[in-house]
This record gives sequence, structure tokens and C-alpha cells, in this order.
Amino acid sequence: MYITTTIPYVNARPHLGHVLELVQGDVLARHHRRRGEPVRFQTGTDDNSLKNVLAAEAEGVPVRELVDRNAAAFEGLRRPLDLSFDSFIRTSSHPGHRAGVERIWQAVAHDLYQRHYEGLYCVGCEQFYAEGPCPEGHAAPLQRVSEENWFFRLSRYQDALSELIRGGRLRIEPVARRNEVLAFIEAGLADISVSRSAARARGWGIPVPGDPAQVVYVWWDALANYITALDGDDYDRWWVTEDHKIHLMGKGVIRFHAVYWPAMLLSAGLPLPTEIFVHDYLTVDGRKISKSAGGAVDPVALVDAYGVDAVRWWLLREVPRVGDADFTAERLIGRADEDLANGLGNLVNRVVTMVHRFLGGHVPGDGGGLAETCARVPGAVHEALADFDFRRAAAAVWTIVEEANKYVERTRPWQQDRAAQEASLGTLVHACRALAVQLEPFLPTAAARVAAAVGGQRLARPEPLYRRLAGSGVAG
Repeated sequence: MYITTTIPYVNARPHLGHVLELVQGDVLARHHRRRGEPVRFQTGTDDNSLKNVLAAEAEGVPVRELVDRNAAAFEGLRRPLDLSFDSFIRTSSHPGHRAGVERIWQAVAHDLYQRHYEGLYCVGCEQFYAEGPCPEGHAAPLQRVSEENWFFRLSRYQDALSELIRGGRLRIEPVARRNEVLAFIEAGLADISVSRSAARARGWGIPVPGDPAQVVYVWWDALANYITALDGDDYDRWWVTEDHKIHLMGKGVIRFHAVYWPAMLLSAGLPLPTEIFVHDYLTVDGRKISKSAGGAVDPVALVDAYGVDAVRWWLLREVPRVGDADFTAERLIGRADEDLANGLGNLVNRVVTMVHRFLGGHVPGDGGGLAETCARVPGAVHEALADFDFRRAAAAVWTIVEEANKYVERTRPWQQDRAAQEASLGTLVHACRALAVQLEPFLPTAAARVAAAVGGQRLARPEPLYRRLAGSGVAG
């Protein structure tokens, strides 16, 4: 399975909206690796944007300095967010990227032509629009641009794209997004501009082969990363022969990935992605989190304040498959206290404490009381993730916590005789062990802590897994 996220512009440091997609990709990658399946999980940064150039000008620093600094911040999310990506591509410095973009350009030369173009351009979206304002809410007014560009014959691929999507060769989820793409295609596709003047780009970007007065349109350049990052044999392994090539993205860029990118590949005679999952936005006070519109939430600062488990769990447990999710620190704290402190932490602490109190720390055999619940969860998680429903998958894992806590209250081991205690506590220890396994793709740090607490034939002394965050000022 080849899992990719979009690659964000690096005109500023990462915000929480970027982390949503990275955590979703990480869960998919960890889940399928745990099932013994080969996985490549790739992310990166889009370095060649005019937005990056303008941000550097505003700071009064060289473009390279700004790009390198901010790209490092994106790559640096790996450790604080417990991410397990296998590959990180930077479009301005990956050794094979420019050559790969040039090869694709040359492969589609039969569908390229030059003409004069005039239109309204949003630098925030790096896209032309017929009229304003920007549908993504970028505050800067659209710019009137008039120049000679290279165009791609997108219109030639209208029927082929429609057939691919309707026939299921290119799966788009959720269904509402699939229908949105089909409506856009079947309303009629116009050819698109795929270059910009080098002067307007300040010379930053990849020159058009044979036409140094133009640079390759940043989206054409960026979309190519999904294959240009695959060096040598990796291209055949992950793009040609791989059955599942999954793109994760936000709803604002679906047209690029579900229309322009497949058309480029069809023109070049290259294999297509197989699945596209589109998530909605994270918002603050109802407004999309973005670098330019304000309200950006620093994910590393959140981890420093509340812990990685609290941040990942909010993103997975609270964000719906369809619909925007409004973020507040209070909501994050509430979810962490309810689930991690009161639910998971309380369960593990009670179980370990009772094993020490009644059984001298020695773990008895599995009493089997929660066997059905534990056996049902893996299938439910897999089914939910196959549907790209991360909230439903997280809820499936949590049924072990919920059922185990109910089991404690129902059996009341502190009132049982020795034989019954061994059966009840054996059931609970083994349920916690099953929970650690199922939790790993979602909360790898928590899973490791649970596994350590209930591992071995004699348990270590109980230590709290989590403290309540509300009013404590203590990180998770």
C-alpha cells in the first residue's frame, strides 16, 4: 500500500490542519504494517510556490533560507507527533524531482500548446478563478494577470475521467466528493494553464523544458512528487505494480488530485492512483485554520502543553469523516480527560492495582470474559479504516475500554473469592493486552505504556498513565 499526503506550501510553519492529514496517514500505515502488509507512507513539502517567494520577500530573507527553515519544521513533526512516514520529499531539493517533472512534461508534449491568457489569480490557492472573491477565504484580493502561458489539453480527457470515476477504477471518498468531481467534469472541462512567467515567479521554480522564460505551474510540479520521490526500483514497486495507491487530501484541493493529476497521467501513459480520500477542514471559531487567514494552531505547542496522545486522540476521535471540526483547547482537554484519564488510565491502573493487591502481582490465565469483545474489534477497525472513517475506527478500539470498565463494575473483583478473582483479573489483564495491540496505530505512545504496564507474568507496580488536564496545568 502506497499512502501519500498532500505536500503543503512552506511560506510559514505547520499548523494543526496539516497534522490532521499526517496523523490519518500514519494510522493507515501503522494499521496495515501491523497486518503484515508492505507499506510506503510518504509526505513532504511544496517548496516551489510563489507564496513562498512572497513570504521571503516580506521577511527580507532569501527564498532558500525561508524554504529550508520552514520545510525543516514540517519534517520535524515526526518526533513530537509520533509519525512513521517512510519518505519525505522536498520539491526544491529532492535529487530526482526536477528531472521527473521534466520527463512528465515531455511525455505530455502532444497535449501542450501556447496561448495568451488573462484572468484573476489567487496567490494563496495558486489558481486562476473566473471571479472573486477566493472560495477558500484567502484575504488578499485576486490579481489580474495577463501573460503568455503553456496550456494542457484537459478537455481531451473529460470522457475518460468520467468513465474512470464512474467505473470505480479511481475511487473517491466520501461519495459526496465523488459526485462533486463528476459534476465538475461533466459540466465541461476547459484546458488549463500549466506554466507561469519566470518574471512573475521571481525565477523560483522549475523552468519549462526548452522555454526558460516560463516556469512549470507549481501544482503540476507538486503533483508530480507522488512519483518523482520514487527512486529506481521504487517506482515500479510502488506506482506500477502496487494495487493500492492512496492520496489523502483536504477538500480544497480535490480538483487538482481527482481531475488534473489523473488527466496528466493519462496523457503521459502512466498508471493512475487508485483511491482518493478527502477530509473536510479543521476550523477555529468556524473559520478554516490556515496560515494566511489567522487562527493557526501550533501542533508542537499543543503536544508540549497536553501531550502527544491528547492531540492525536482529539484528531482521531473528534474529527468526523464528513463535515468540518471546530477546535478548541477546551475540547481537546475534555476528550483527553474523559477517554485517556478517566477511561483508559483508570482502567489500567485499577487492573494493575488489583492484581498486586489480590494476586501478589502475578498474572493468571485469561478468564475469557471479554473474549468476544476483543475478537470483534480488529475486524471493526479494519472495516472502518477501509472506509477511511478514522472516528469510527477509534470508537471501535474504545469498545475494549468501555466493556472492560463495565466488567470491573459487574464482577467487582474485590468482593470475589480467590478463584473468581483469578478469572476476573485474568480477563482484564488480557483485555488490556489486546487493547495495547489495537491502540498502537492510533496512539503508539499510549499503546507502549499500556503494554509495559500489563506485560510479563508479574506486573510492575502501578503508575498512573494519565493525569487529568483540566485545571492541572500538567502535560499528558
